[in-house]
Amino acid sequence: MARTLLGVLPDMKTPLASNVRPSTLLSPVARDARLRQKRSSPYIQAMAKLDAGGHTCDRQALETLLVAIQAEFPELSLPDLPQGIVARCHLGAPYEVHTLDRVGAILQHYKSFEPLPADLERARSLALHPGYSFVEVYPDRLIAVAENGDTSLIRLDPKGIP
Repeated sequence: MARTLLGVLPDMKTPLASNVRPSTLLSPVARDARLRQKRSSPYIQAMAKLDAGGHTCDRQALETLLVAIQAEFPELSLPDLPQGIVARCHLGAPYEVHTLDRVGAILQHYKSFEPLPADLERARSLALHPGYSFVEVYPDRLIAVAENGDTSLIRLDPKGIP
């Protein structure tokens, strides 16, 4: 069973969805172009700190992470933001990957034999690839992000299969 390191934090000052506008500010073409852009250093660094463990007991560390996600995509509405993020876990055996859900309040570490939620499982093999730091999961695409911020987009068919 997945080990939950963070529970839902209802009294957080900056939940991921709080500052998101109700409608997309970008056309579909502009949104696609934006999602293909290189990710910023602060965003990459914030994602790299997920394994540090500080998010389990330090509310300020979690809020800093959520602010970094919001700052990376200020022009996107909630449906256009990643559904989740999957990354290689550096906590050691038996853990293989960790996930951050869309709300940004739950970080879970998964053992190698444990399945991820269906919408995130499709990103597992990319997250384990040494060329990527993490994978952003969207309903219609996966975006693998390298350590330097470069992105690789994998479009999914309507059934969510690459």
